[in-house]
Amino acid sequence: MPVAVAGHGLAATALAQQFATGYHPRAESIADGIWMVRGADEAIAMTNGGAIANSAFIATDEGTILFDPGPSREYALALTALAEEVTGKPVTRVYVSHLHPDHALGAAGFAPELLHALPETRRELVDEGEGFADGMYRILADWMKGTALVLPNGDVKPGDVTYGGRKLRLLALQGHSGGDLALLDHATGTLIAGDLVFNNRAPATPHADIAAWQKSLTELAAVPHNILLPGHGPLDTGGLNTGGLDTGGLDTGGQDAIAQTADWLGWLDGALHDAVAQGLDMAEAGNIAIPGRFAGVKLARYELQRSVSHFYPALEAELLPRL
Repeated sequence: MPVAVAGHGLAATALAQQFATGYHPRAESIADGIWMVRGADEAIAMTNGGAIANSAFIATDEGTILFDPGPSREYALALTALAEEVTGKPVTRVYVSHLHPDHALGAAGFAPELLHALPETRRELVDEGEGFADGMYRILADWMKGTALVLPNGDVKPGDVTYGGRKLRLLALQGHSGGDLALLDHATGTLIAGDLVFNNRAPATPHADIAAWQKSLTELAAVPHNILLPGHGPLDTGGLNTGGLDTGGLDTGGQDAIAQTADWLGWLDGALHDAVAQGLDMAEAGNIAIPGRFAGVKLARYELQRSVSHFYPALEAELLPRL
C-alpha cells in the first residue's frame, strides 16, 4: 500500500474514533455558582467538532442559565447533561451572545422558548444563519447531525434583571458583530464577555466594525468586575484564588484581556491601512510582521490573514486613487 494511502487510512481511523467518543466538555468552577466550559484555542475543524468557544453555566433557584450553547445540537446536549450534573438543576434559560456558529447553532438543542438574544442577533441569524449552518455541515459533517437553525427570541434588553434570585446585568453592545451580548453577575463580579473579548487568542473579524468594537471594549472596561470569561481563550482573573485554573499567566482583575483585544484591533487597523498605502496585495498583507508583544497570542497569523480578506477590498476602494 502506498504511504500516502496508508496515512489517509490512519487519519480516517482517528476521525472515526473521535466521532465514536463524541463531545466531552468539562466544567470548571470560576466563582460561586458559576462554571466555565473552555473551547479549544483552535480554528473550527473536524478534530475539535467546532467546539472552540467558551460557554458558562450559572446556577439559580429557577434552574441553570447557559451562556452560549456552542456549535451543534450534539454539543448542546452534552452541555445540558454536564450542567445538570454540576448544578443539580435543569437548563431553563439560554443566552446566545451573537450570531457566529461556534456560539449560536447549539440553540438546536433547546426548545425555542428557552432561547434569548439581542434583537440584532436574531435579525442577523435570520439573514445569515442558514448559510452558517450549511458551511458548518461542509466542514464538520457528522458532528453537525440533527443541527437545524433554531432562532432565539430577540427579547433581551440591556439593564439589570433578576432570575432565580440571581441579579444580573445584561449589556447590549456591538463591534464584533451587529449585536454582542455580555453578562455581569453582580454577586461574584464575574463578567462573561462573549466574543467582544479574546484572551491570548487573536480576535476573529468576519462581521467586525473596529471603531464600534473599541467603543464597546471601553464600556466593558468601565464595568466593575473581578474576573472575566472571554469568548475564546483562558479566564482572566486578578490574583484571585482560582483553584489552579489556567488563566494564561495573567494577573489582572479581568482587564488585561480587554486591553489585549483593544491593542490587537488597534494594531490591525493601522497595519492594514499601512499595507494598502504601501501597495501590498492581499497575500503580502497577510504576511506582514506581527509585533513581538503578540508572540503568545494563538492563531495570530491565521486571524490576520482572515482579517485581510474581511477588510482589504473596502480599504483599497477607500484609500487607492482611481486611475
